[in-house]
Amino acid sequence: MQFTTRPTLQGTFGMVSSTHWLASQSAMAVLEDGGNAYDAAVAGAFVLHVVEPHLNGPAGEAPILLAPAGGEVRVLCGQGVAPAGATVAHYRGLGLDLVPGTGPLAAAVPGAFDAWLLLLRDHGTKPLDEVLKYAIGYAEHGHAPVEGVGATVETVRELFETEWTSSAEVYLPGGRAPEPGRLLRNPALAATWRRLLAETAGAGGREARIDAAREVWRTGFIAEALVRQAGRPTLDTSGEHHTGTLTAADLAAWSASYETPATYDWNGWTVCKPRPWSQGPVLLQQLALLPHELPEYGSADCLHLLIEGCKLAMADREAWYGDAAEVPLADLLSAEYNAGRRRLIGAEASLELRPGSPGGRVPRLGAHARRAAT
Repeated sequence: MQFTTRPTLQGTFGMVSSTHWLASQSAMAVLEDGGNAYDAAVAGAFVLHVVEPHLNGPAGEAPILLAPAGGEVRVLCGQGVAPAGATVAHYRGLGLDLVPGTGPLAAAVPGAFDAWLLLLRDHGTKPLDEVLKYAIGYAEHGHAPVEGVGATVETVRELFETEWTSSAEVYLPGGRAPEPGRLLRNPALAATWRRLLAETAGAGGREARIDAAREVWRTGFIAEALVRQAGRPTLDTSGEHHTGTLTAADLAAWSASYETPATYDWNGWTVCKPRPWSQGPVLLQQLALLPHELPEYGSADCLHLLIEGCKLAMADREAWYGDAAEVPLADLLSAEYNAGRRRLIGAEASLELRPGSPGGRVPRLGAHARRAAT
């Protein structure tokens, strides 16, 4: 018998799924130790920061969907905003017409750490030290890295060695990139979490300690390190060295928050995604673009329909998504609008960037996107 995917998995006590077995194992250990699903999720997330550093980190972002049994689906927004100083005028004053894709000028206020801790405080049961111990252990004692870590590090080797030297100390010890079979350690991260736990040990009960840790991130030694790093001139994709705009005030002012999800009803299901500060609603529009009668699953016609629909939804993302309150999400997901968009799908693949005009609005595309579309 041949499988194109893993066989169906089923559990009687609990189950965990993540992108790395050590994160899944750690989360399962939390469940077996009496923790709930939220405790397990947070423990697994912090392990992922250690074992998949090329994909995520505590200073990244975390759009989180909460679906409690029998309860209301909610979104926990772990996407920080742009720093107050990250204005069009500032970038133009630096001679830039595009925000660099790397370096401190590209950074938003870090959101993942606060989101995970807010989730733990409000919905978990375990104390902070019990949840962080798995990540600390793998950072301190090492883990066998997946191949993707070393491959990613090699792509930025020169940047690490010349610009991000503290990253080189962790990911290029002795000049060698991580490789399977050789343990990878991150003692600096382990020391950071140990110091965080030490500074919050006297905060009081479980929830008070979690809030104290969030405050350390926003205003304590971690915030100081983030601002210090943002202020160091660093080479970015513009080919020049720039300092960032992130300040202590930016870090202190932002915190994760709950909100209602964006939804779309399809084929008897209500599909939930974070709102258009993320790219989550793209999937909802892809569903809205599907006709009532689909080609045979797996056929060339089916794949063509899905791919071309994805292109159209992604084009609308480029034109309409963002932090602004006026994102016309209802129009973007409406049956009438997507019927018109669906008619753009022809027999051949399109290479054009084709955003639509929901409600008659003119698409908002930057000059670089417009040039790419021509």
